[in-house]
Amino acid sequence: MTELETIANEIRSCTDCPLSLQRTQAVPGEGPLNASLMLVGEGPGFHEDQQGRPFVGASGKYLETLLKSIGMSRSQVFITNVVKCRPPSNRDPLPEEIHACGSYLERQMVALKPKVILTLGRFSMARYFPGQMISRIHGKPQNVKGQMVVPLYHPAAALHQGSLRSQIEEDFKRIPSILNNTLDQPENLPKEQKPHQPRLFG
Repeated sequence: MTELETIANEIRSCTDCPLSLQRTQAVPGEGPLNASLMLVGEGPGFHEDQQGRPFVGASGKYLETLLKSIGMSRSQVFITNVVKCRPPSNRDPLPEEIHACGSYLERQMVALKPKVILTLGRFSMARYFPGQMISRIHGKPQNVKGQMVVPLYHPAAALHQGSLRSQIEEDFKRIPSILNNTLDQPENLPKEQKPHQPRLFG
């Protein structure tokens, strides 16, 4: 059993926060062991909770379209969330819920060793860029403690605000060159972003 499989099994039986009492299924995440891209969303929704898989609802279908636009498929990337169980009524995850799942996410990152992490939405963005606004830093790669991270709008944002769709698609078009640059010239990564406020967790 791989480390990622071990972590996934622990997540499925986790009772570290009250979200575990209401879930149908925990959603550990999925993707190949050699994925160069790791996508981190916010939390499972209704369909994800039912199926135990990340990004399978409307925003997931749009995410697949975005990946296809850059010549990739979801089978090539690892997809997960900052919280692994669905918050009631799809509300925002609470700080204590994010904290409870923090060690799982960190272990997944260590086990996968992705070349680039894409944060989808403000809660996953806050892990690396606390105090920042997604409207200011979206699409701009940063080296955070040796890890290339690209903050992006959540795909659901395009479904709720059509005006963001073109920006989200433009940001995604930059991903192949960012990934190639990271693979070929790791010494040329941008300097680490200096956070202005304490991290939410870990």
